[in-house]
Amino acid sequence: MIDFKQKKLFLLDMDGTIYLGDDLFDGTMDFLRQIRKQGGRYLFGTNNSSRGVNAYVERLHRMGIDATPDDFLTSTDALIWYLHGKYDDALIYAFGTKTFQGQLSDAGFRITDRLEEGISLLVCGFDTELTFQKLEDACILLGKGVDFIATNPDWVCPTAWGSVPDCGSVCEMLFRATGRRPKFVGKPQPEMVLLSMERCGCSREETVLIGDRVYTDIACGVNAGIDTAFVLSGEGIVEDIEKFQVTPTGIYQNIREIEKLMR
Repeated sequence: MIDFKQKKLFLLDMDGTIYLGDDLFDGTMDFLRQIRKQGGRYLFGTNNSSRGVNAYVERLHRMGIDATPDDFLTSTDALIWYLHGKYDDALIYAFGTKTFQGQLSDAGFRITDRLEEGISLLVCGFDTELTFQKLEDACILLGKGVDFIATNPDWVCPTAWGSVPDCGSVCEMLFRATGRRPKFVGKPQPEMVLLSMERCGCSREETVLIGDRVYTDIACGVNAGIDTAFVLSGEGIVEDIEKFQVTPTGIYQNIREIEKLMR
């Protein structure tokens, strides 16, 4: 069992964990207030790299959560954190949305979205503005041997009517065409957790990750060496634990159950 009262940093998945669609789950507001009451901090985490945090701030505001950009951590943030010190002087082909490209540029990286001399790295995000030209450019670059890094391995992104191919599916297409796979930095890799602990000055023992997907959320926390709370309010089911061979620290029905334990 997790002693939530002793935790200082709560890393929260969003869709399926604190809300579904545009509806907050029962207990979400009480849960967030309880974290603040016990002197803790929460960060909302997402693998979605197609848009900046302002879109999420506005969405949570519509649901009644008074969030700021500092309350969020995305796979693009983890990518930028990972790139600094390794590719500061590189010319980077940014395979993603204009928002994704803008975030990389604002972070000080030299980026392009067309083939040109000197490109040494291909970075790939969830691209809702995908074109065949980008796929062709990526194949050419990978054939030349440039480094390859991607934000997240998710196969699909949920929508109001179903699912659409996410970054992982596009990277799988590129693998089938070129034989090259990327280094992923989003969940389930540990970088998002490590970055959040660095930002907030918290230790592994003080941190917990709460999510509804075993193979991304829970695996991310396990890979980072922190406690993980698997909630059954979203996509995941108990059978996923054996299927993906990832074991959470605790299993809970929903965020309300965790909030009650905190009280």
